[in-house]
Amino acid sequence: MIFCIYTSPWRSPSEKSASKNPMRSTQKLYLLVVVFCAGVWTTPNLAHAQDGQADLPDSPSASSRAKHGNEVDREVSWRSLPKDFLHDQKNIWLFPTQWAKGRYLLPTLAIAGGTAGLIIADPHVMPYFRNHSRNLDDINDVFDSPITTGEVIAVPASLLVAGYVRHDPYQVSTALLAGEAYADSAVVDLAMKAVTRRKRPSDVPPGASFNDTFFSGGVSPFKGSSFPSGHAAGVFSVATVVASRYRNHRWVPWASYAFATAISFSRVTTLSHFPSDVFLGAALGYTITRYQVLRPR
Repeated sequence: MIFCIYTSPWRSPSEKSASKNPMRSTQKLYLLVVVFCAGVWTTPNLAHAQDGQADLPDSPSASSRAKHGNEVDREVSWRSLPKDFLHDQKNIWLFPTQWAKGRYLLPTLAIAGGTAGLIIADPHVMPYFRNHSRNLDDINDVFDSPITTGEVIAVPASLLVAGYVRHDPYQVSTALLAGEAYADSAVVDLAMKAVTRRKRPSDVPPGASFNDTFFSGGVSPFKGSSFPSGHAAGVFSVATVVASRYRNHRWVPWASYAFATAISFSRVTTLSHFPSDVFLGAALGYTITRYQVLRPR
């Protein structure tokens, strides 16, 4: 997998203004997606080539997968996907019942505490990004919302196509699991957005305070609500699947989570989300995927 961050050289204000056109943004999107997809196709080919070499411990061969007996063993198909998704949603929304049994209390408190602390810090942090937004123009151009969405979707899409071309069922299952994880996190994210209706930082007037942003945003959870970050939840759900399924390649988890972190942090620099939105979204994407989607059935 190749994860690429494009940054353009310094430009004068007039040149920056001239670059803010749809054609330029479209070209950037195409460039990033093409490079990203090429990398996704390359990694499985390398892994496939290593499967025939028993002396390579990094190879995710069928024998090593069976030996470990963990989440990498879970396979999924188009036929089982709807049932698996409903099963996931049932367990996700019944998760509070696990607390009564004394399970997952520590990680739940850690996520809740981290989110609460960042909510308190949000009004003090966001003025910095608002005041320095022009200094981040080049980076923000690359991490525009449609571009980052395209990059995240390109991962399972590329794995799926490459898996069918190479007749690799493990790769196809990885793509389907990534799609399942993305959908599971999206449902939870939209439900929370509809309830919290938090105003986005970009909707706060210049010079105004970033306090009292909850229950004052738009009615639509798709655009008018900020908490939690859907981009962070989606990219971390996909990254967790790829990192877990190809974890025997030591650099894949690092690259996957670095990519997810860059996408998530960009939601703050573009004034689309508060840090607490991103933190909770990332936590949801990771935990839903790690402890529900990838759990053996």
